[in-house]
Amino acid sequence: MSDGKRLGVDLFLLDDGWFGNKYPRDNDHAGLGDWQENVKKLPHGIDYLTNAAQTIGIKFGIWIEPEMVNPKSELYENHLDWVIKVPSRPEYYYRNQLVLDLSNPLVQEFVYNTVDGLFTKHPMVAFIKWDCNSVIYNAYSTSNPHQSHLYIDYVRGLYNILDRLRNKYPTIPMMLCSGGGGRVDYGALQYFTEFWPSDNTDGLERIFIQWSYSFFFPALATCNHITDWGKQPLKFRTDVAMMGKLGYDIVVSKLNPNELLFSQQALQIYDRLKDTIWHGNLFRLVSPYRSGSDIASLIYVNEKQDHAVWFTYLINSRYRAGTYRPIRLKGIDSTKNYRLQEINIYPGTDNSTIINVNHLSGDYLITFGFDPMVNAQRTSVIIEFQLTNGVQALTCFLNNISRYSLIVFYVFLFL
Repeated sequence: MSDGKRLGVDLFLLDDGWFGNKYPRDNDHAGLGDWQENVKKLPHGIDYLTNAAQTIGIKFGIWIEPEMVNPKSELYENHLDWVIKVPSRPEYYYRNQLVLDLSNPLVQEFVYNTVDGLFTKHPMVAFIKWDCNSVIYNAYSTSNPHQSHLYIDYVRGLYNILDRLRNKYPTIPMMLCSGGGGRVDYGALQYFTEFWPSDNTDGLERIFIQWSYSFFFPALATCNHITDWGKQPLKFRTDVAMMGKLGYDIVVSKLNPNELLFSQQALQIYDRLKDTIWHGNLFRLVSPYRSGSDIASLIYVNEKQDHAVWFTYLINSRYRAGTYRPIRLKGIDSTKNYRLQEINIYPGTDNSTIINVNHLSGDYLITFGFDPMVNAQRTSVIIEFQLTNGVQALTCFLNNISRYSLIVFYVFLFL
């Protein structure tokens, strides 16, 4: 937790494994359904952790998977009739677990009380990660007289639970997990503040995943976490995660000094950018799915068009892959002048593409574009756009004149 504070995050999440006593959650074979603190792992309870978080100045969140049950659990032993399973048939498990029958009002009450109990017993819990790691197999309800309605009644039962929780706790952030579990739907998302797109957190793969999600869901709701998956450098993974709601699933103590410094600076930068990323308009510039494309590029522009964040990534590792030509911008105001600044530069490197030319007009950027110089040495680039002041506007005008003249000269040579 102290490492998270040192990194600069504002919330610490206690993930899977904190519960179960008769059947402790030491692996994914046991414990689901027994939602009491494990006395060996948490001898002082959850409140000890929430108090520790408050002391060092960060919020505390917790993981829970309340719709599921392991056969190796007290809940399964005591309430077998609450489990979706076909009588007198072998049970089929997905990740060694079964699904509770949320079409049953008694089960709905149990799940509601489980989550409500976390908030009432531990009022400093500030975040819930609600996981769902199995679809419904063994489809049969012991309490539902209409078996053909089971899936519909299950979802209605889930929404009933979530509706009650949201009415009681309207402002507590909750993450819905996960996209891989088929749980990213507008019906459920009305109760959650964000969702987990996929357990695939490889930086390169995430470009494609997040690009596709962006057609249906805003960056504000899309959790993009930095992990140790993939072979990409930390800067690349960080730049990709900044496309949405940034988070870290890493061991901070394993970061070397430069990696730690870069991550601390990235969080400070992201805090400045997040309002535009979360609430701005998204303009897709170069699709990673475009045939023959070496790059992916997109830009977020705020409503006033006085601030923008432009992301460009290399998605092809072949020799000489990169941009090598300007990308024409969208969304910015053609009548305004902008100061461009490359951000998230890794410590010890000084290869910004805009050191000498950093004031340009929106008209020039829309008409002729700008080359972020993404290549094998610069696999990801983030550029921030801000309005210029009067003196900077003059510099911008002179830059535009010189660049327009150069383009006219090139055209003349080819005539």
